This record gives sequence, C-alpha cells and structure tokens, in this order.
Amino acid sequence: MIIIGELINASREAIKAAIESQDSAAIQKVAQDQARAGADYMDVNAGIFLDQEPEYLKWLVRMVQTATDKPCAIDSPNPAVIEAAVMVHQGTPLINSISLEKERFDRLLPFVAGTDFKVIALCMSDEGMPQTVDDRLRIADKLVGGLLNNNVKVENIFVDPLVQPLSVNNSYGLAFIDAMEKILDNYPGIHTACGVSNISYGLPARKYLNHIFMTMAISKGLDGAIINPLDRRLMAGIIAAEALAGRDDFCMNYLKAFREGLFEG
Repeated sequence: MIIIGELINASREAIKAAIESQDSAAIQKVAQDQARAGADYMDVNAGIFLDQEPEYLKWLVRMVQTATDKPCAIDSPNPAVIEAAVMVHQGTPLINSISLEKERFDRLLPFVAGTDFKVIALCMSDEGMPQTVDDRLRIADKLVGGLLNNNVKVENIFVDPLVQPLSVNNSYGLAFIDAMEKILDNYPGIHTACGVSNISYGLPARKYLNHIFMTMAISKGLDGAIINPLDRRLMAGIIAAEALAGRDDFCMNYLKAFREGLFEG
C-alpha cells in the first residue's frame, strides 16, 4: 500500500497558522511524524491562500524535504502552481492531480508527458462529478489513454475513481469499488488511489466507516490512499487487510507491525 500523508494541508488550522508565520519547525515535525508512521509521500497543499499559493507551496516542499527523505505529492487546483512547486522538488514527485477538466488536462498533460513523474488521474470532467460506474470508466479511459499516449508509464499512473459521500447516495461506496476493479482489469500494472475520508462526510462516527471502506477497497485491489498515517488503527487495519488480500508475502509486514506494537490497544 502506498500511503500519501494528508496532514500538511492549509485547510487545517494548525497548518494554516504555521504557513502564515513561516514556522518551519512545526511543518517539519508533521512531516517527520507522518514519515515515521509509514507515509511514502507527503501531500502538500496551500490552496486556501490563492495569490500566495505558489510561494507557500514551494516553501512547504522545501520544509518537507529538509526534514525527511520522502517525496511530495504536489496538490493544487491550479496547474501553474503545481508546475512552480515541482521546480523546487528534489527527486520524483507525485502530481495531485490531473483530471479530464479541459483547462487542467490541456495544461498538465504536456507538463507530465515523457517524464517519470507519478500522476494521480482523478475521474472528474467538465460535466461534473461522475455518478455511476460507467461515468467513471469513460473518464478513466480518456485520462489513462491520454497519459499513455504521451509517454507516461502505466506504473506511474494512480487512477482515483473519486470517492463521494455515502450520505448523499448509498451507491457511492460500491460504485467506487466496482469502477476501481474494472480499471485494474483494463490496465494491468496501473495503480489506484483515493481520499478515503470522503466516504464518511456528513455522517457520525466517521472513523468506523473510513476503516471498513478502506478494508473493502483493499480487498478489491486499492493500493494507494491519501490518509492520516497517524491514525494507528487505520494503519493497522491496512496492514491486516493487505495480509488477508494475499499482498503480504509470509505476512512479513503484519509480523513487523505486530513486533512494533501497532496492534496494541
């Protein structure tokens, strides 16, 4: 499982304050905590700052990379901001994200073409949010086809079929999982990813839904997630689910996590 740590996001009050005060120690601590907890990438997002977003996002990239050896997931709704942040990134970043929205697609596709960048391909278009499995598959086919035709390696693509709140439509959980399964069948070697917590938006006891949904998705092939890696129960659930799904040879990751006390409490 590829874990993308979600905590360095300016929508969180503590991160917003740290960015505004340029508190490097606070950002670096969050990065280090996530890395120690098992994050493979650090999502960095300064989207609430609008005009200051490019400089703030570049600063976040620098802070993460001075504190850890983890690459960043460069996260912005603005393609120009993504490009600016990538320019200061050391190593191979994860671009979060390209979609089928025309302006975004047309700007980011040439930027990632022929590179070794990792790319989250979000199943969203100018028509809005997909409602059905077929909607997701149509968007995914165009996104993945465009990336492959522009020399982005299949193993560098993370398709996000888009998790939407169960409180809005009780079919959204299974629609995501069914679409993900079909995408994995259609494109051997491709990755999938999602923001897990979207499933529980608007409902009480959200962690329970998030944890069970993650387990269901892993059983059907999910291999990347944007989550809080400091949630020990969620991380333990991921490791256990991967072992049960046959993706942990000789249960080595499970046994390592047990020895480290992850399953306590």
